[in-house]
Amino acid sequence: MEQVVLTPLGQNCLQALLKVWLDFDLAVSKVAIVKRLEQGRLSLEDYQKLLLNLRQQVIEGSRWISRSASSFDRDYSDIRSTVIHHAEEEHRDYQLLEADYVAAGGEQSVIESTQKNIGSEALHGFLMYRASQPNPVDLIGAMWIIEGLGNKMATKWSRYINEQFSFENNATSFMDYHGENDENHLQELYNLIDRVATSQKNIDGIIRTAKVVAKLYQLQLEEVDNHE
Repeated sequence: MEQVVLTPLGQNCLQALLKVWLDFDLAVSKVAIVKRLEQGRLSLEDYQKLLLNLRQQVIEGSRWISRSASSFDRDYSDIRSTVIHHAEEEHRDYQLLEADYVAAGGEQSVIESTQKNIGSEALHGFLMYRASQPNPVDLIGAMWIIEGLGNKMATKWSRYINEQFSFENNATSFMDYHGENDENHLQELYNLIDRVATSQKNIDGIIRTAKVVAKLYQLQLEEVDNHE
């Protein structure tokens, strides 16, 4: 990965984002279903429920990213282009997730009809609200959390799952894909951080949104065990 040299303000923003990520990583590790996964105690039903509950967030991801792209004016045309490209790359990721669910023994009709859990509803509502604001540079904080999850956790989770189960067909293609590709997306984020971290106001907005998204994503995972 090409090394990005950030401006002093960009470095300040990145350092603050790293702190948010570390807090998020610790909080997620304490969520019940994640603990079962990482401790080798995940049931097949658990894995199916995890996929069911992640699907809606994945589907809605390209929607709020596309909405945010449309909210940037001509002064941010370079950011708009990057965001549009990102949405295009990910708008069919849910199909990988659906295929994994079926490979893990689930029914296609079930994953297609399952509604968002409470955490997913809150996460999507917040992201769509922020994406609808003029020049929503703070959503870089949201991308930092969500892309970081794919880059830093997906490969590890895939390994744990395949150590616990033997599938006839690949049932971790969604996690495998993001583990391999989200590093490139993080590279784009470094460039975006340097582009918009031009004032303390922008930095504060990015950090606040990262903290909110981290908390709501944690809630989404916590609700996996409660969602019917």
